[in-house]
Amino acid sequence: MAKSRNVTPSPAAAATAAAAPPQQPSTPAPAPAPVKQVAKSAPSSKQNWDQVVVNLVNHYQNKTPQRTKLIDAFMAFLVVVGALQFVYCVLAGNYPFNAFLSGFSATVGQFVLTASLRIQTTEANKSDFPSVSPERAFADYVVCSLILHFFCVNFIN
Repeated sequence: MAKSRNVTPSPAAAATAAAAPPQQPSTPAPAPAPVKQVAKSAPSSKQNWDQVVVNLVNHYQNKTPQRTKLIDAFMAFLVVVGALQFVYCVLAGNYPFNAFLSGFSATVGQFVLTASLRIQTTEANKSDFPSVSPERAFADYVVCSLILHFFCVNFIN
């Protein structure tokens, strides 16, 4: 059983409290903020997120040009290939480490180049790149990809 604690002030503490004049605050204390009750609505919250995802997918399918969807598919492919290379390196070992570094660097580099191509060719970003036509952006992408793969092949030895 737990003992109750004695909270009676000692005689010295009672005398000190009685001798001190009461202090009045110069500003009134702020009223405590009302506590808001959070309604637990897990099923409706899940339905809201489902609706958000459905709206996002519908907007992407209806409003995104076919060229941008193709670039996005290639970027998803690069993510999968990079993840598979990393998992293989972890599970099977990385004996020819230069080969792993070269392949993984090629995947990451190609992803970055493809992301910049997507940014430059998206219609919403036309004002950010006024002097870059989609044809020039693609030509830059091809040249940079060739340079990237040249270095990756040379890195393998």
